[in-house]
Amino acid sequence: LSIAIVVAGALIGRGLSQFRGADRTVSVRGVAEREVRADLGFWPIRFNATDELLDRARQKVDADRRTVMRFLAKHGIDSANVSIQGLEVQDLQANAYQANAPRRFIINVTLIARSSEPEKIQRASQAMGDLVNAGVILQSGPYGGPSYAFTKLNDFKPAMVAEATASARLAAEEFAKQSKSGVGGLKRASQGVFEILPRDQAQGIDEASQIDKRLRVVTTLEYVLR
Repeated sequence: LSIAIVVAGALIGRGLSQFRGADRTVSVRGVAEREVRADLGFWPIRFNATDELLDRARQKVDADRRTVMRFLAKHGIDSANVSIQGLEVQDLQANAYQANAPRRFIINVTLIARSSEPEKIQRASQAMGDLVNAGVILQSGPYGGPSYAFTKLNDFKPAMVAEATASARLAAEEFAKQSKSGVGGLKRASQGVFEILPRDQAQGIDEASQIDKRLRVVTTLEYVLR
């Protein structure tokens, strides 16, 4: 009986030792980033024409549309990549508060220019003063200025995940070294969401408005220490 008690005590002690050892873990994060350039550009161009007569307002807005198309073609944006996003006609006499307005009709047109070479969109938008000089009445509208998108994220995912994982492993090894331990097996892993961020982060500047962007992913790994 005494021998059995001693053996049982030794086994229990060994089990507690293994439990404490298994409980020694370290959770670390790894980060990977890449700077990329947008591969798709969009530019909503909103303009209008006003007149007492609807037909004259229509003629003016048609002439302005042709001016805009020539302007875009000059900057290398094909007409096949320009579409009408919106067409609005307002009759101010239909509004009791504006019945005496000097110009009765307002026609608003929004064109969307799209290009897989976003640099062309960027250059054209920076020269929009040429449209104003040509007599086109531009409006800011609800769409804002040009937008730039990056669509090739999947091409970067494998390499970035591998880099973030390696970064986390190095952090775990450094922690183990400082605590005079060793890094064992991987207990748990979590891959964060890939983010597309503006390259230059500043208040009031969003990612879509910047042609240059930054990809970022964070992985969280938990290792057993031995």
